[in-house]
Formats: sequence, structure tokens, C-alpha cells
Amino acid sequence: MSYLLDTHTFLWDLFDHKKLPFEVKNIIKDTDNQVFVSVISYWEISLKYSLKKIELKNVLPDILPKLAEDAGLDLLTLNTETVSTYYKLPKIVHKDPFDRMLAWQAICNNYILVTKDHEFTLYHNHGLKTVW
Repeated sequence: MSYLLDTHTFLWDLFDHKKLPFEVKNIIKDTDNQVFVSVISYWEISLKYSLKKIELKNVLPDILPKLAEDAGLDLLTLNTETVSTYYKLPKIVHKDPFDRMLAWQAICNNYILVTKDHEFTLYHNHGLKTVW
């Protein structure tokens, strides 16, 4: 199976495992699964870090890609098809552009989004699969 980590899931996987439920830990550890972190998450973290809206534990955002690689996580880049079809994602409740793009990336790639954010369930009828 292929999974895409929401930004908070990614950070908790790296820095605060206790916040992850058993099922999520197993999904991430299972070598039969392909687990992705999106470039969107790196952008979100970097922006929020610069605005002092997020605090990282003794690291700068620059090191996160290396930590993700060391943890066996794969990078999901943006491609022109995903970006140019983004308008097709209905505007429901979620107004956060980072969350909306993560949802769209998951839908376009047929990945399961690993998130605690229950607002994503509003996109289930539009092809988004989630787990928590």
C-alpha cells in the first residue's frame, strides 16, 4: 500500500512517537508499504517555522529531508498534472492550502492520507482515503 503522511504525522513520526496510534506506527514501520512525505509538508514547515508558528526540537527545517530519508520515508514531489488539476478539488470546509494540496496529491496518486485531522473525511466522497 502507498501512504502519504500529513505534516503533523510526519513531525510526530520523527519527534513524538507517543502521539501516533499503534496502527499508524505499524503502517510506517511496515516495509511492504511505501510511505511518502510531500514537498508540500516541507514548504509548510519551513513557512510556519519562519513565522514562529511551529517549533522544532533542536533542528532546523533544512535537516528534515535527511531525517525523513534516514527514517525510510519517500519524497513525493509536485508534478504539473497534479498542480494543473488542483481546481477540481471541491472547496468544502478545509481552506488551508497546504492541507488541500496534500489531499489532492493523495487523491491523484491513489494514496491513503495518514492524518488525525477529521476534516479530511469530508473529501471521502471525492476519492480521498484516510487512516488514523
